[in-house]
Amino acid sequence: MEQFVHDYLEASVENEEEGGRMRWYPWHSAEYRFNHIRNVVDLAAEIARAEGANVDVTRVAALFHDIAKLEVDQDLHAEEGARIAREYLETHGDYPESFVDQVCQSVIDHSYQEDLDDLSLETQCLIEADILDKVGANGAALMLLRMGYESRTHMDSAEMVGRVLERGQDARTRVQSDTAESIAHRRLKRVKWIREWLESEVANIELEE
Repeated sequence: MEQFVHDYLEASVENEEEGGRMRWYPWHSAEYRFNHIRNVVDLAAEIARAEGANVDVTRVAALFHDIAKLEVDQDLHAEEGARIAREYLETHGDYPESFVDQVCQSVIDHSYQEDLDDLSLETQCLIEADILDKVGANGAALMLLRMGYESRTHMDSAEMVGRVLERGQDARTRVQSDTAESIAHRRLKRVKWIREWLESEVANIELEE
């Protein structure tokens, strides 16, 4: 199943004549997207185990949640991902209909922006995991990498990492489970440490006029 998702993402890029939207940004590549999906699978499973959700439903939904991200518009990728997941699950193995329905509904709902209490516990775990992968050391590393693509110098590094901290603090207001809150707290501490380290060691040069 994981290999199918990997190959699907690779094919999504290969089939595009001009490389697709913002393909020069690494997080819009097949390689980054697959890495993100694997991170979300692990985080979602961790949260699901601790919070009493169905781990199998959560893991499979996480695996398919961004499979269509590189071939359709942002506002369509969740429904398209659910369609792909259903087609795969119904033709590979003998999964119960209820299992397939739960997985597909979680994929559809993973972009939901309102109160998480309105969703299944499995979907809540998936959304929280998706949010958490964008913060922490992983988010900081990606933001620093982005500096090169925007022709920034290393002197902007503390500012860029600060954006990850701000994003993480906003994300923390969305997660609801005790497990996700604990993960968010640990990750924000790491980002804060990275920012403080950069602020203390990277000089901010201001030339006099």
